[in-house]
Amino acid sequence: MTCDVTVRFFLKALWAIASVSAICAAVGASSPNDLITEGDAFDVKLQASEALEYYLPAEKLEPNNVRLLVRIARQYRHLMADATASNEKLRLGRIALNYAERAAALAPNDSEAQLSIAISYGKMLPLLGIKEQIEASRRIKDTADKAIRLDPHNDLAWHVLGRWNRVLADVNLVKRGVASLVYGKLPQTTTEEAVRCFKRALELNPNRLMHYVELGRAYAQMGRTAEARQFIEKGLSMPDVEKDDPETKRRGRETLAKLH
Repeated sequence: MTCDVTVRFFLKALWAIASVSAICAAVGASSPNDLITEGDAFDVKLQASEALEYYLPAEKLEPNNVRLLVRIARQYRHLMADATASNEKLRLGRIALNYAERAAALAPNDSEAQLSIAISYGKMLPLLGIKEQIEASRRIKDTADKAIRLDPHNDLAWHVLGRWNRVLADVNLVKRGVASLVYGKLPQTTTEEAVRCFKRALELNPNRLMHYVELGRAYAQMGRTAEARQFIEKGLSMPDVEKDDPETKRRGRETLAKLH
């Protein structure tokens, strides 16, 4: 009986090895375009680990493929969102940033590549120390501005710029004073400018719930309760489509709960 069990276990192990070898051989025999297409199928389903199984081998074949580098950066940001430990989130965020920086260096006139830097920094921002936060904030603004100059119809770039303005406008005077004394002066922003950016993002793409929720949160920051409630509730009523949608809705519900 023991021998029979051992044989069955051995055969199962051989089958598992053969299956993995077959997959590796299939990937190795694929062209970069085929690999990217396979990865895209998982990307649209927000399955980052599976997408990377195809994107990373494709990168070995085409290390200077800008569109591929941007895709890979996005997958690591998705993995960052799923991670629970702060140090793991930061590790994944830095990998995403590295790919984004490579894409932007290869394509300085590509809006999506420039924006990938801003988004990667934005994801890491809460995990950084104050000095790094200030430097990251500058990079977010610079790369988001550049993304918009390169493509004024990039709704995500307008959204990132809106978030940047809203968050910086909410930093109180004490924090600004301390940061200015130790690390240099923080830029001056206004919530009104954040509203303008979010409105522009909505005009360009009314199908992204994040634009509605963040516009509503900006109105809440200004004390304009009716508009805040209107836009947040609109965003909350929309289906989740993108990776950040559940977290965006969570922030929206928190803001709604504080409205009077």
